Amino acid sequence: MKNVFIVGSKGIPANYGGFETFVEYLTKNKVNDEIKYHVACLSDQKEEFEYNGARCFKVEVPNIGPAKAVYYDIAALKEVYAYVVENNIKDAIVYILACRIGPFLKKYVRLFHEKNIKVFVNPDGHEFKRAKWNWFIRKYWKLSERLMIKNADYVICDSQNIESYIQKDYKKYKPQTTYIAYGADIVDNSDEEKFTNWSKEHNVQKNEYYLIVGRFVPENNYETMIKEFMSSNTKKDLIIVTDYQNNKLYHNLDNKYHFTSDARIKFVGTIYDDSLLKSVRMNAFAYLHGHEVGGTNPSLLEALGSTKLNLLLNVGFNQEVGIDTCIYWGKEKGNLKKLIEHVETFDQDYIDTLGKEAKNRILEAYSWKLIVSKYEDFFLRKDL
Repeated sequence: MKNVFIVGSKGIPANYGGFETFVEYLTKNKVNDEIKYHVACLSDQKEEFEYNGARCFKVEVPNIGPAKAVYYDIAALKEVYAYVVENNIKDAIVYILACRIGPFLKKYVRLFHEKNIKVFVNPDGHEFKRAKWNWFIRKYWKLSERLMIKNADYVICDSQNIESYIQKDYKKYKPQTTYIAYGADIVDNSDEEKFTNWSKEHNVQKNEYYLIVGRFVPENNYETMIKEFMSSNTKKDLIIVTDYQNNKLYHNLDNKYHFTSDARIKFVGTIYDDSLLKSVRMNAFAYLHGHEVGGTNPSLLEALGSTKLNLLLNVGFNQEVGIDTCIYWGKEKGNLKKLIEHVETFDQDYIDTLGKEAKNRILEAYSWKLIVSKYEDFFLRKDL
């Protein structure tokens, strides 16, 4: 039996978050009985339970602000090591999601190696580039990433661009890397009645809106998308699904561009109902995607599986996912404006073809069945 301990997600069942959804699907779609998953779960009390056949253990973490995630990962590793010792585990992998604890990892790698247990890391995206962090925290994230890559036995990258970056920037450590993407499914769980009610509430018409879904942060390029949309002559709406009410960036951009005076732009808050969000995606004219610092973005995969016309920022992370099934834009002034006006001249047959090819892209390269199979094969490799 291969025991796989997963540290770094908030746990399962998943309510939100890329890593949480990944763990949910990894355990739910498990095929090989030779693997036993153990999943750390962030909590305010210790407890064990079983979910999707996985042993889930809650790790008690105090509310200490931004350092909470670092504390959680270290506390989870301590719990894993204690379990390994107590149960005399011989054949196992510790899989750490994200690069938060680089300065502390060497100690735990040494302890796990004494038990003949390997430590794998998923670096996620470029956390050190996120605008929300101050200079000091960015320096910490970069240092932490470097030490995680240096000390891990294997690095699993969910993006080919991230794998290339790891190999280039940390060449001196000769990191062992592999590429296994994030997953998605082509499942039509849309709900027409929910969409009808939602569309009436927000005065939205089918196929008459562009859609953005994602965190309202600078690195997702909301400023470019909003100002370019405002300068275009489109009569369609721009629907933005995000948590914005108490967001400083939202108010700063409104003061700068006064987008609340543009009747076409509609912030609708978050949508946690999967069937409603699927319906909102399916009924959009086009999806706008401006993420530029992550790896394979879950929201982008969902868009390819739901929306026929996808307009993506032309960075490597997005291009490797969308390839020729999507249309790309740059941040240069007027670029997205012209593209918005241009795609509205496309005939419906061409849009339908792009949508079909996008769904095929998900089925062929990103289906959860395929991704889980790759993970199981990798975890059971004898040469690791």
